[in-house]
Amino acid sequence: MRRAASAVVFCFLIATALPAQETPSFRAGTALTVASTSSSTSIPQALILGIVEGSTEYLPVSSTGHLNVVQSLLGLWGAPEQKSASDAYAICIQAGAVVAAFLIFFGRIKGMARGIVGQDREGLRLFGNVVVAFIPVALVGLVLEEAIKQYLYGIWPVVGGWLIGGIFILAVMTRTRGPGGLAMAGLTWRTALLIGLSQVLSLLPGVSWSLVTIAGGVFVGLSESAAVEFSFLLGLITLGAAAIYHGLKLGHLMVSSFGWASPIIGLLAAAVSAFIAVRWMVGYLRTRSLAIFGWYRIAIGVLVAVLAFAGIVH
Repeated sequence: MRRAASAVVFCFLIATALPAQETPSFRAGTALTVASTSSSTSIPQALILGIVEGSTEYLPVSSTGHLNVVQSLLGLWGAPEQKSASDAYAICIQAGAVVAAFLIFFGRIKGMARGIVGQDREGLRLFGNVVVAFIPVALVGLVLEEAIKQYLYGIWPVVGGWLIGGIFILAVMTRTRGPGGLAMAGLTWRTALLIGLSQVLSLLPGVSWSLVTIAGGVFVGLSESAAVEFSFLLGLITLGAAAIYHGLKLGHLMVSSFGWASPIIGLLAAAVSAFIAVRWMVGYLRTRSLAIFGWYRIAIGVLVAVLAFAGIVH
């Protein structure tokens, strides 16, 4: 497991180090304030972003929404180059959350690896279902990523996503909870595809990929615990692919703005906080419903709306 964690960190570093075309409007003088300030200010910011990312990534509360608000409060958005670098930073430190989930679900992942080499039939089937579920969001994300960022990203779409998701949890998800439901072995490629199609909604700001994939799993007949576990396994490939993709695309801009120390600290903070959050959530949902997350989404949505009206976040 240590080797796996080290491998992910190594891939993260390589991805951000690889050369890429420099954004035409990026100049050395426009680097983020974090890069030009002392380590006493950059380290706390890195820790805050890492903790926020890790603690919210696997919970159905939208890590993107939380990071957008925190980035705004920390003053990390200014010129377009600054926002691009900050966004790349936020996505790349997801690698830490990937490491945490890898360690927690190592048994399942080991079974899938054995299945790939022909030693575990159920593991191979699970791996196939995860890949099938990943395909829709990968295709739609590649085609619509820029359009979604240009037209839908902003504080009010995030607030709307929080509020709608909270109402959805309280009005729908808590009513579908029950002791029955299939284990993950009952998934077929068709039902896995339906879960994958639901994950496409997570491209919208404030929605949360874990919420829509857990909901998708429950709606196709999985038990809530099986839906949560499949959601997290699907998140491994989704988040890992996003971190690598954006590391290759904008890693040079992130490193120019933040240097190396800040992203590494953010990644480690995300790994620790994600590990704690996932372990807590899995244990919590064994005896309780998702209602607490519904109320939280509504509360955070109202709070951020007030802050936006007051001009504190934008």
